[in-house]
Amino acid sequence: MLLCDIGNSYFHFFYKGRIWREESNGLTKKNKDFTIYYISVNARNEKKLLESHSNCLNIEKFVKLDTIYQGLGIDRKVACLSIRNGVIVDSGSAITIDIMQEGIHLGGYILPGIESYRRLFANIETLKMEFNLDVSLNSLPQNTKDAVSYGCLKSIILTIQDVSKDNYIYFTGGDGKFLSRFFHNSIYDNTLIFKGMTKIVNENHILKVR
Repeated sequence: MLLCDIGNSYFHFFYKGRIWREESNGLTKKNKDFTIYYISVNARNEKKLLESHSNCLNIEKFVKLDTIYQGLGIDRKVACLSIRNGVIVDSGSAITIDIMQEGIHLGGYILPGIESYRRLFANIETLKMEFNLDVSLNSLPQNTKDAVSYGCLKSIILTIQDVSKDNYIYFTGGDGKFLSRFFHNSIYDNTLIFKGMTKIVNENHILKVR
């Protein structure tokens, strides 16, 4: 089963345990014998996939998540379907935090990602600098570089701690592995979305056998 998660900048593919990404301007042609099952948050990139691959199926219509949240993105829905109980943290350019309990989505919220924080500070000339991601969070910073780094990380970590309580926290996304190290009850899994997609395809019996 060949899966594709279409984002704003990249196409993320998954096949037999292997994950790779391709840029939207460098999409390569896949084996014509494969059906690509995909989700998309970017209509322009979705069009590029459909133009370069004749055998594609958008599985969004099969995604059913028990939630009252309005406007929840398809990528967040699919990741949530892979976890019955716990907190899902997808850390990329934005950080999304969603809470699942007994298969029900209780809600969630969004923070800027680490790189987005850095770009925000870069708009202030005196704070335009790289972050020190090894900064100690157990003592007050004594220089500006550590101060902005501390502010970024502490704001992310404390908000996640506040909602997670003693629940397991499932991290995914580009900065997921890094952030997971700050939590004793964390699990890093870069396949969460693909696990959700696989579950949807299998439960709805939409796999095309060739």
